[in-house]
This record gives sequence, structure tokens and C-alpha cells, in this order.
Amino acid sequence: MTPALYTASGPVFDHYLGQLARLVERSAGREQMLAARLAPDMFTAAQQVATAAGFALRIACPLAGAEPPPDGPLVLDRIGLGRRLASTRQSLAALDPAAFAGAETRSVRHRAGFAELTQNGSDFLHLFGMPNFLFHASMAFAVLRQQGLEIGKADFDGLHDYPHGFRF
Repeated sequence: MTPALYTASGPVFDHYLGQLARLVERSAGREQMLAARLAPDMFTAAQQVATAAGFALRIACPLAGAEPPPDGPLVLDRIGLGRRLASTRQSLAALDPAAFAGAETRSVRHRAGFAELTQNGSDFLHLFGMPNFLFHASMAFAVLRQQGLEIGKADFDGLHDYPHGFRF
């Protein structure tokens, strides 16, 4: 049986990183969209994508009892983000699902902004990791949509289907 926290993390991160990769690729020819932000004190779309990728590894690796791989150079253009997303997905795929056994009760010490937290694996994933990952993925989506990329809910989750031109 596959450990529950593997099922709730690895495949979910991989799916949404794939969706982000498609959104980034759709910015081809309009890369200025990646430098846009919703508000002056928020990350750019590119930084939101990179941060979501970072959260995927920052969350999944400790749940598997592993250290996240070192970050390569951060290049915030379409090609660099594509590479970052592909590398992150490869690192996630390399994690052994069996290593997540017992992760619910594994103690994880981490930072949330300036706060030092210690959480059990279940709280770490469900109360900190997944919400933060989805926040940054959603903000990237919001910036790209606000900048005129023709995307909708189906482009975010890859599951919905709507008639051509239908957006909300």
C-alpha cells in the first residue's frame, strides 16, 4: 500500500508543476508577462513559479526523510523556469514512495517566514506545505491571466473542460 502522505504530495506536486510548465511555455513571445506582478510588494509571475517549485521539494523531501537537492542557478526567464520545473519533477520522481512510510508522525523543523516551526509530517504537508505550494502556483496563474494570457480554470488544474472561449 502506498503511504498516504506520498499520495497526497508527490503526485499532486507533479501534476501542478506540469500545469505550471504549460503556462510558462504559453508565455513564449510574451516573456514580459513573467516579469509582471499583481502588486508592487509581491513576487513576479516568474518568481511565483520558481517558489512553487521550491516548495514542492521543500515539502516532499523531508516527508521522505531526505534532504532537498541543492538549487541550481535561478534563471527567471521562460527557458530557465522550464528547466527548473523539469528538474523539480525529476527530483520528485526519484523519491521512493516507501520512504514516506510513517511520515505522518515524523517531526519536521522548518521556517515559515521568520517563524521557526516544528510540525508532525501530516500538519507540515496539510497546514503548511500544500497551501503554500498552491498559493504560489495560483499567484503565478493570476499574474499571467491579468497580463492577458488566455487561460482559465482548466489551464490551472488540467481537469476541467469548458467550451472554447468560456472563461471564469
